Amino acid sequence: MNKRKSMFLVKISIITTFVLLLLFAAGRPVHAADIIAIDGSSTVYPITEAVAEEFGAVNRSARITVGVSGSGGGFKKFCRGETDISDASRPIKKKEIDLCKKNKVEFIELPIAYDGLAVVVNPANKWAETMTVAELKVLWEPKAQGKITKWNQVRSGWPNKKIKLFGPGVDSGTFDYFTEAIVGKAQASRGDFTSSEDDNVLVLGVAADKYALGFFGLAYYQENRDKLKVVGINNGSATVKPSPKTVENGSYTPLSRPLFIYVRKDSVKRPEVNEFVEFYLKEGPALAREVGYISLPSDIMSVVTQKYRKGVTNSIYSGNPSVGKSLKSLLNNSVALK
Repeated sequence: MNKRKSMFLVKISIITTFVLLLLFAAGRPVHAADIIAIDGSSTVYPITEAVAEEFGAVNRSARITVGVSGSGGGFKKFCRGETDISDASRPIKKKEIDLCKKNKVEFIELPIAYDGLAVVVNPANKWAETMTVAELKVLWEPKAQGKITKWNQVRSGWPNKKIKLFGPGVDSGTFDYFTEAIVGKAQASRGDFTSSEDDNVLVLGVAADKYALGFFGLAYYQENRDKLKVVGINNGSATVKPSPKTVENGSYTPLSRPLFIYVRKDSVKRPEVNEFVEFYLKEGPALAREVGYISLPSDIMSVVTQKYRKGVTNSIYSGNPSVGKSLKSLLNNSVALK
């Protein structure tokens, strides 16, 4: 956990508790509407946390809570109307859209950065410098459970040693995107791996075992590159390692993706929420870079801002798979049709 993150968590806890005590002592009722409630993806969390910290510095009355329950867990709360904003490392699914409709929750989908998924091994691993998409599928697909357990079963010549696998939890958007991109269907995965919504747990697991392999967002690899080694991915035409440059230029496929925040349309009527989202769209690109992500190009951010200000609701993906689709084209179409 970086210094900005740990300091913010302590600070927000102290400030929130102090303000609530003051309000209670003054006899003023404390309403949930007074707080900007955010939850969701652990991948998007560092960006939102950085934006919340900076926003709090210019708006001293702002009270923001940022939770980490995974993209899926965040959408469950969001579509029940329990949060104002949901962080997500993948687009909203059809079943989540249906839940939002059932609860009369309209939302505005806002891409806010790019990210790559890093496949990582222990630095002592001298054999898996690169892997193909096909090899990753062999390792992670459901039928691999209990059968593909050693490195030499993935590629002949690799060690006859047991692989210990680490990956995000099933409520994670990173898990959804990885399985969709590699296996061909979201959530289609072997189940015999160590999972966690906390990416730092995954980092420590791979760092502690010579024969381990895991995957998570590129920013967490960059923050821990002294403990890990990243694997180059061959997609059939070239072998590419994830980096801000290869994610931005599109050469790191199929493990590059956009990141999102989802904003409840009725929450935007509250001045503090609207002010926070406008601040996010303005300052988010620089803060995304600061915490290790890839900012969206200015022309795309301009369309995202238009989308927000026009109040364009629903998802540009309509609950369908997002791998390989052009974010720019989908965004332009959604704003033009409004």
